[in-house]
This record gives sequence, C-alpha cells and structure tokens, in this order.
Amino acid sequence: MRTRFVLSVAATDLLSLAVSFGVASFLAFGTAFPWQAQPIWPLIGFVSASMIAMSFVTDKMAGPGVPRPTYGRMSMIGLGSLLLTTGLLVIFRDAYFSRPFLFSSLLIWLVPATMHRIVRRRRPWSERMIVITKEKKLADDLRLADHAVVVEVFEPGFEGDMDLPEPGIHIAVDLGAVLSERMAQFVSSCDLAGYTIRPFASIYEEHTGRVPLVHLAEGWEISAPLLRVARWLPGKRATDLILTVLVSPIWLTLGLLVALYLKAAERGNVIFRQVRVGLDGDQFTMYKFRTMEIDAEVDGPRFASEHDPRVIKGGAFLRKSRLDEIPQLWNVIKGDMALVGPRAEQVSFAKDFHASIPFYGHRHLVRPGITGWAQVNYGYADDQAETVEKLTYDLYYIKHMSPVLDLRILWKSIWIVVTGFGAR
Repeated sequence: MRTRFVLSVAATDLLSLAVSFGVASFLAFGTAFPWQAQPIWPLIGFVSASMIAMSFVTDKMAGPGVPRPTYGRMSMIGLGSLLLTTGLLVIFRDAYFSRPFLFSSLLIWLVPATMHRIVRRRRPWSERMIVITKEKKLADDLRLADHAVVVEVFEPGFEGDMDLPEPGIHIAVDLGAVLSERMAQFVSSCDLAGYTIRPFASIYEEHTGRVPLVHLAEGWEISAPLLRVARWLPGKRATDLILTVLVSPIWLTLGLLVALYLKAAERGNVIFRQVRVGLDGDQFTMYKFRTMEIDAEVDGPRFASEHDPRVIKGGAFLRKSRLDEIPQLWNVIKGDMALVGPRAEQVSFAKDFHASIPFYGHRHLVRPGITGWAQVNYGYADDQAETVEKLTYDLYYIKHMSPVLDLRILWKSIWIVVTGFGAR
C-alpha cells in the first residue's frame, strides 16, 4: 500500500511536469512542443531525471512513517530538481538550455503539484487491519489514526473460531504477548495464505507518530536507530546555525520590539533565565522573555496552567504567539539547543521524571529544541501523566529523525504560532 501510494504521487508529479513543459514552451517559444523550436530534449531529460531522483531521496529521508503528500516535501522536490538540473548543465556544457523555460517549467509545475496534493490529503488512503493485542488503549489510539481502519481486535489468548480475513487485510501481532495455540495457528495460516503479518508496535508507530512505551524493554530500541543518523547530526547543527543567522534580521527586530514593550510595561528584568536539562543530561541556562511576575516561582517551580494568574499584562499574547521564545535562538547559536528537538525541561522536573518514568532519560540523546514533534502534536503538558504522553512523541522523533521530519515540524510550528495551539 505504501509503495503504491508513493509511486502514484511521483507519477502524478511527472505528469504535472510534462504539462508544465508544454505551458512553459508556449510562453518561451510560442509553441506547446518545445522540440519544434529548440533542441531541448537534453534539458527536459535533466529536469525529469532530477525530479525522479528527488522523489526517491525525499521518500527515503521521510523515514518509515505513513507517507503523506506534504507541501514541504513538494518544495524540496522542486528546489532539489532545480539544483540538480543546474549541476547537470554545468557538467554537460554543450547541452542547450533556456533559463526562462527552466524556471517557468518548475514554477508552473507547483500549481498542479499543489492541487493534486490537496485532493489526496482530503481523501487519504487507509490500511485495513486485524489487531492481536492485550493493550486496549494502544488499539484505541490506532483506531483514531487517519490512515488506519481497525477491523477487529483479538486478545492474544483467544480460543474461539476465527474466519478467514478479507483479502487486503493486514495482521498486526503484539510480539510481546503470549499467543494461545488457536491464535498461533490463525497467524501462521494467514502467513502461509499470503496475508501481510507485521508487528503491532511498528504499525502503531507508523500510524500514530508515537512510540508505545509498554513495548520498550531495554532502551536500545531508541538509541540504536539514532546511530544510523549520527553522521547527519553535524549537518543538522550546521543547518540550525545557518537558518538562525539568515533570519536574524527578523528575529532581532521582533525581539527588540518585545523588549521595549516589556521594559515600558513592567518592572524588573526583560529576560528570564532558567537552568534546563540539555544534551546528555548537561545543564544550561535557557533564555526567554519574561511573561510572569518576578516572584512567580518563589514557592518553587510548578507547571504553568491555563489562565495562570502569574502571567503579566501582555504575557498571554507573547506566550500564545511564541514571541517569548525568541531569545532561545541565542541558545541555538551557542549550541545549547536546536531548532527542532524535545522540549528542554527544568532540572527539578527532569530529575523527578527520570526517576518515575521509564526511558525518560532517552530524551537527552539529542539537543532540546525550540519546537518539536511532541509540541506540534500534543501541546503543553502540565502533569506527569501528560508528560508520559508527550514522551511517546519525543521518542518517536529521536528514533526517526530526518531532515524532512524537521522541515515538517517547522512548517507545523508556523501554523501553531498562527493558531496559538498548546500555549500556556
């Protein structure tokens, strides 16, 4: 199902590119058939090959999750195709090329590429499955996933009669459970009959974007996959620095305006400093614009709550719009934080969670981020139970880190700034 879906998106992109060639040719040469005006076949071949290559690369970079026709991936395909085509033209200098034709082709391609993604996102594909697990809550989470259709849930120890599944149904088996003899026979028979048998934990991750904590045993299930992207982490750090510096005129200007407002409206320091836990459990000083009373934590640290009385005038807007987090970009430059990663927690909370929540310490395998997978999917956690829920998202991010996932999180973060989702 996944392969068919990805190939369908790529094929539609190529068909859209063919149409854009015709329109661009008419604009540049006065004919919808460019080869009638110029020997343009090599350029068409370069662009087409580049788009095929970028479709393959972005699919591999996206990780094992449910494939979605995202606009971020579309942008990467378009920009990457332009860069690859430029490189090929430099190598093959004798090949004819037309800048108006090249740029207009890719710009026009964005229109049908965007349209067919809008249509696909409205009617996403679904994966029908039978689930064999004793974890009812996880099964309920899976039922709520956009692309999963849970036909039936069986207990691992079920001993009754079971009918042959309909064609196309996948069998999700909880490998941590002991199957009854009857259930083991059913799974074996489905395997021999050609049905797809998959671990329940893997299907749960793909469809929910979370790691099922009850299925973790040693912790290396998270740290081992991280080793596969270890060579990319220096590139992630370099990208964070470059992006932060490039947009510095914007965030420095906004930061100055916020600082002037706070200075005029409130007494005390404009910048709030607090020690947080970062990479490898090391502590660092995190910076934010102060949005609470000076003595907000005189009785000790505690979670912020909705309509928190400690918030100063204008502080609610700063928190909702995330403008209070602008100084954290200095933490990114220093290397304490990344643009994307788990939330940096206060030292006292981190110690308590590390002692009471299994695998909580694995959040510190990577740099904490200004935004992250948990923040854009769950929002703010104000107690230990909700922290456990957020941890399932954080561990998923650490296990499946990729440039495309980071881009997806940054894009969703922009939408969250607009809507104010999860702010406290």
